[in-house]
Amino acid sequence: MGDELYKLRHSLAHVLAQAVKTVYPQVRLGFGPPTAEGFYYDFDFDGAELTTKHLKKLEQQMRKIIQQRQVFTREDCSYQQARKRLADEPYKREQVESLHARGIKNFSFYNNAEKFRDLCEGPHVADTGELPVDCFKLDRISGAYWLGDEKNKMLTRIYGLAFTDAQSLAAYLQRRQYAEKYDHKKLCQELEICMFDDRVGKGMPLWLPNGTVIKDEIERYAKELEFHYGYQRVSTPHLAKESLYLQSQHLPAYQESMFPALQADAHKFYLKPMNCPHHHLIYASRKRSYRELPMRLAEFGTCYRYEQSGELSGLLRVRSFTMNDAHIYLRVAQLKDEFKAILRMHQEFYDKFSLQRYRIRLSTSEQSADKYLGGKELWRKAEQMLQSACEEEELDYFVGSGEAAFYGPKVDFQFKNLLGREETLSTIQLDFLSPQNFHLTFTDEQGNDETPVIIHRAPLSTHERFISMLLEYYGGAMPSWCAPLQVMLLPVKSDCIGFATEVKERLLAKQVRVRIDTSQSSFSKKIKNSAKQKIPFQLVIGDKEVANRSITMRRHGLQEQQTKSYDETIALIVSEIEQRQDPRKPRMADFCVS
Repeated sequence: MGDELYKLRHSLAHVLAQAVKTVYPQVRLGFGPPTAEGFYYDFDFDGAELTTKHLKKLEQQMRKIIQQRQVFTREDCSYQQARKRLADEPYKREQVESLHARGIKNFSFYNNAEKFRDLCEGPHVADTGELPVDCFKLDRISGAYWLGDEKNKMLTRIYGLAFTDAQSLAAYLQRRQYAEKYDHKKLCQELEICMFDDRVGKGMPLWLPNGTVIKDEIERYAKELEFHYGYQRVSTPHLAKESLYLQSQHLPAYQESMFPALQADAHKFYLKPMNCPHHHLIYASRKRSYRELPMRLAEFGTCYRYEQSGELSGLLRVRSFTMNDAHIYLRVAQLKDEFKAILRMHQEFYDKFSLQRYRIRLSTSEQSADKYLGGKELWRKAEQMLQSACEEEELDYFVGSGEAAFYGPKVDFQFKNLLGREETLSTIQLDFLSPQNFHLTFTDEQGNDETPVIIHRAPLSTHERFISMLLEYYGGAMPSWCAPLQVMLLPVKSDCIGFATEVKERLLAKQVRVRIDTSQSSFSKKIKNSAKQKIPFQLVIGDKEVANRSITMRRHGLQEQQTKSYDETIALIVSEIEQRQDPRKPRMADFCVS
């Protein structure tokens, strides 16, 4: 968020508080920060009823304040002065007292035209006239516990949207309309992708047949590409003894996000939160030579993390997930070439799914790398190699200084969702810590022990997160090669079922997922049902097609249809699926880029 947009949104939150105070003088103020799409403000209405129908009146009051061009002025004061000014604002006063207890001595207030004064850090625009009256909208109301603590009183939170101009606001509202329509949680139900059941547990997805097809096809493709790049597949258990996660430092650093221990055979066992420690044991199972490096160990490993209930969200945030994981053990001198190969593999993955617009963040250490493992010299050398690899691969990247983990620099692949929010899909992470924790070594050319560097990478993230993104990106209409049902045969009448069955058998022999609609529904209803299921190929078989041994093919999402010979149609479908090349543009491609 730029400084100007931040000031605009922060100022509108201030104006909202003023408008609410004008209409409801008895209200008590919480706080109102800017957000990624606008702003919100929390209020205690002390029994007064507020519903969405009141938002229009508050918007009108905000526009009156804006048109008066009220000047914002800042005033700093002492703790005692702040408490006195906030005598009638218990929530603000409580916050001042809390900050003072932590050593804060001075507090700032913003006034506008002496009509309203609020405790606030700022900054604000110079005057309310700088706020365009058509660039914001009060959006919705929700409840919010004071300070986010459910033991405290429930306040009323008013959300607003705010952008630099009316066009940006309209574009966001359109994005949100699409995001609601193609929300992956909604699509998962409509298309029978997956389900959740409290008898299994929150955040523990059950993959239905349709979702399992998508998951298996993506995994099959990933395994083929990883084989091409020289990865060896491994398979590890879902849990391990406490001692392993103490050695990896997951328990001391990550225990709150791990499931509680299981007791068996006088030992504590934990469900694995990550695959890394298991892979390190495989590497260390025997003495390694420099000739074996880089060693690339890959696994679609299922992991478990005890995410907070309030943070669970469909497939995007779950407690059980399967990760497209791999760990590469290599020498520092091999780092640059290996990193370039990993970057190319990421690009191949994303190109296959038409995910071609994303940003790459090179996350580096702060200027002083004393707290980082391995020392300044190794960090700087590694960062220079990563930067050089990005440049030689001609990738558009930006540097995130101070964004690196303490155990190594990394590269993050940043994608935008339908609402335009940027999220990290995958990370390539260097690791200088694990080789020390697990005493990993290899024998160099002189027979001496040398410590390897580790690269963690998971280009397709987890099945759950990646598929949730794909469902939204494609609007549920998955590419033909990974669609649950690829072909629906639509006989116009019962006399055409014989030829339709012949076509079905031919496609089945080519491993194509195909079905015949033999229902008693009208032909138009069959077409509609097939479109609702978002099946890539709809093959129409009528009297003319039977007589000519031809097939009329319709494509989901396209208006035109074409009639070709039986052999041509089969060849076209099989070729597209085998080549994993769907010429259709993803439905949401234009909404995930700007």
